[in-house]
Amino acid sequence: MTVDECCNRYIELFENLTPDRLGDLAALLSQDVRFRDPFNDVHGVPAMLRVLEDMFERTENPAFSVTHYCIDGERAYLNWRFSARVPVLGDWSVEGVSLLHFDRGGKVCAHLDYWDAGLLYARIPLLGWLIGRLRRRLAAKG
Repeated sequence: MTVDECCNRYIELFENLTPDRLGDLAALLSQDVRFRDPFNDVHGVPAMLRVLEDMFERTENPAFSVTHYCIDGERAYLNWRFSARVPVLGDWSVEGVSLLHFDRGGKVCAHLDYWDAGLLYARIPLLGWLIGRLRRRLAAKG
């Protein structure tokens, strides 16, 4: 499979991801894949799939929508929006970027997510008040 084919299939799977489709995703991953987001940094297919299983267990109706992507050699950049219903927080969404690295066989060997976890923390009642206050103090005066 080429990098382009793997990337397009990967996007299609993430946009339609369900617990039943995790095995399809695993087929696109190298055995030593690294997955990193603001809360996790794991290696290997079983560990990455466990992170995604946990997402399905902890949220309702999680969904990814890739809004743009760019393939550059053995890398791809995906802009996306994630939405879900999260206990305590209710409906929540965040935009982010994923950097994918592909091995010589065209499989994903790294999936590195970049998004602002502070947006999640700001929705937690007491913590949100503190973060809001800190943001106002640090904001540029204009």
